[in-house]
Amino acid sequence: MADQDGIPIDFSAAPSSKDGQGNGSDAGNVHGSSDPGAPGKTIKIEEALAALAMALICLISLANVLVRYMTDASFAFTEEFSIFLLVAMTLLGASIAFARNEHIRITFFLERFPKPVRIVAELVTLVVTTLLFSMIVYYGALFAFDEYQYDEVSAGLGYPSWIYSIWLPLISAIILVRVIGRAWRLVRAQKSSTDPSADKGDLS
Repeated sequence: MADQDGIPIDFSAAPSSKDGQGNGSDAGNVHGSSDPGAPGKTIKIEEALAALAMALICLISLANVLVRYMTDASFAFTEEFSIFLLVAMTLLGASIAFARNEHIRITFFLERFPKPVRIVAELVTLVVTTLLFSMIVYYGALFAFDEYQYDEVSAGLGYPSWIYSIWLPLISAIILVRVIGRAWRLVRAQKSSTDPSADKGDLS
């Protein structure tokens, strides 16, 4: 049996099919809809926000082109909006990828390891990721607070800089929730695979 990202494993840790991944026989449904680690429909919020950010970037870029070639006015000051939206969209995409376990990874060596080593490797990856985004949340919050405390403004529009930087720790906190949810599903699925009373039909 292979995990959703292609790693051949013998336990299920993929999100449920409620997120549009797979079908009713998806291995992520081992625990059914009551799986506390599954992202559920809440991931739709991140998808909608990421799509909105992409749409706004396209509209701003189009407006820049039209204004540049059809008038003598400059619309370049809106670049800070585009940069902010691009960063936000990237972080939201990372959150979605963690929730769905779709991050790109090199599995040449991992898929040749025995199952216990693969489990440990996955958990180590999740621990390191948790530490990384915990640091981003902490230092990002300090950075945003400093900008608020010292009344720093953006170079283009003169808006308070903290209204942009505050989203770094906020979205990183969402990513942390997704990473912890992934780890929870991994542990739950491993326990189910070693439980003799578990339904083996769902793990085939």
